[in-house]
Amino acid sequence: MNDTHATVPARGRWAPLSPRQTAEFLAGADFPWWIAGGYAIELAVGEPYREHGDLDVLVLHRDQDRVRRFFGGWDLFMADPPGAGMLRPWPPGGLLPARVHDVWCRRAPDEPWSVQLMFDEADGEEWVSRRDARVRRALAQLGRVTSTGVPYLSPEVQLFYKAKNVREKDQLDFDRMLPRLDATERAWLAGALELVLPVHAWLGRLRR
Repeated sequence: MNDTHATVPARGRWAPLSPRQTAEFLAGADFPWWIAGGYAIELAVGEPYREHGDLDVLVLHRDQDRVRRFFGGWDLFMADPPGAGMLRPWPPGGLLPARVHDVWCRRAPDEPWSVQLMFDEADGEEWVSRRDARVRRALAQLGRVTSTGVPYLSPEVQLFYKAKNVREKDQLDFDRMLPRLDATERAWLAGALELVLPVHAWLGRLRR
């Protein structure tokens, strides 16, 4: 077993699972999960339009015990301390600190990373943004499901997370998704940004 106190730099080769492969792997999970990140936007758009360096899956922090058991003998590392560019092993039965929201996953130490788990908060039947607890959504409305049965994070919620530090790929995701957001989805995203990032450049286009 890995030394639970050892840390390694947050780098290494990635060979991410596809959304379909991820859905097949997680089909028997006893916790809710959603494909997140750029893939969530691509699934909402309905066609591939850019490359992806990893694959994100959103799960709830309160389900951490079930998540860790499900991944069994996989090699899991948490980004701890957050933002420091370092990873620390998350062994079976280990506690995931409340401050940790990012876990890198690979099947074995000599295999590439294939899934990145993003842990978020919940209050009863509500999802609560880890960035600002004022931003909330009913868990029943947090995601969508593709025609082939793949759960993914609602695009307006994913775009809210992408809005904090907009990279070229994030702007592309926004540009591709904006015409497909209905009035309710635009209003939710605009309201969330007004609370947290009130001078964000996307607000003008959302209000048109």
